[in-house]
Amino acid sequence: MTTTRNAMPQAGDEGIVVDGLKVQFPIRSGVFRRQTGIVRAVDGVSFDIPAGTTVGLVGESGSGKTTTGRALLGLAPVSGGGVRIFGESQAELAARPGALPRTCQLVFQDPFASLNPRMTVGAALSEVLAVHGLAGREERARRVQTLLDGVGLRPEMADRHPVELSGGQRQRVAIARALAVEPRFIVLDEVVSALDVSIQGQILNLLIDLQRERGLTYLFITHDLGVVRYVSQRIVVMYGGKVMETAPRDRLFSVPHHPYTHALLSAVPLPDPKAERARARLDVRSEPPDPAAPPPGCRFQRSCPFATDLCRSEEPPLRPVAADHLAACHHMERPEVRQALTTATQGVSA
Repeated sequence: MTTTRNAMPQAGDEGIVVDGLKVQFPIRSGVFRRQTGIVRAVDGVSFDIPAGTTVGLVGESGSGKTTTGRALLGLAPVSGGGVRIFGESQAELAARPGALPRTCQLVFQDPFASLNPRMTVGAALSEVLAVHGLAGREERARRVQTLLDGVGLRPEMADRHPVELSGGQRQRVAIARALAVEPRFIVLDEVVSALDVSIQGQILNLLIDLQRERGLTYLFITHDLGVVRYVSQRIVVMYGGKVMETAPRDRLFSVPHHPYTHALLSAVPLPDPKAERARARLDVRSEPPDPAAPPPGCRFQRSCPFATDLCRSEEPPLRPVAADHLAACHHMERPEVRQALTTATQGVSA
């Protein structure tokens, strides 16, 4: 593996800081396409990703995970709040030609859809180098081979088209393409969800090795708690465009405080069939709220078995429950709530 321009992160280095991020899309209707409403896809999200670490962003479909990731890269409009990327505002990076894509990259869920089927692997990687002016014509071929080697692909793969590759090989090519510009931050959006379990492990280990060798910073977006537990140092749980809970990985699995986090954990199957059959589950009782018409109060109120009038009228703040552990729930310390939630997740933290 060759070295890159990225300096290894040092203790105290500022990574990615997301502060009150909002992403809103107008709803237009009628002949004149007048705005009649707003879709609040992401509504005041805040979290940090220390340099050189991985933060997992989890939640069900429609929670705002992918929109959050795209907004960090400038691919979705930021309607409010701010994003700082390694000490600079996103606007400062975007104002310098090529600075934002050189610093931040995205790896998609479906590598086949993100690769040009008419281009060979080598041509696709060479195109990235040419567009960003990173290598001359003669140098590109060598750089392409280096990129393929870095993601565990043989040199002859450069002459193949995406249709000739397996799913795991295509995802390795997608990772190589992101690495071609030598970024410092990569958003990984469900990158293993379409792969077989054995291939998932290979791709996850590759990402961990690349992070260790290059000092990369990751936002890992997924709905799979087993995957996020394997790769992340910290986890952010989203629902309805809001952060419900955030904590270091092991603490979130052992002592989660928000009912939605418990619902996600109680859906994780246990390896012991007897324990699995005996375990009480905390079921989500309704669909996520409509982002165009979110309910007042807590976004999770319609699905939460512990919701009260307070939950239906007042939005709970994201507040500390322990060192470096935040949750947004009015009743998370009630004894009956704690008992019910502990029972629902028993065995998952092991």
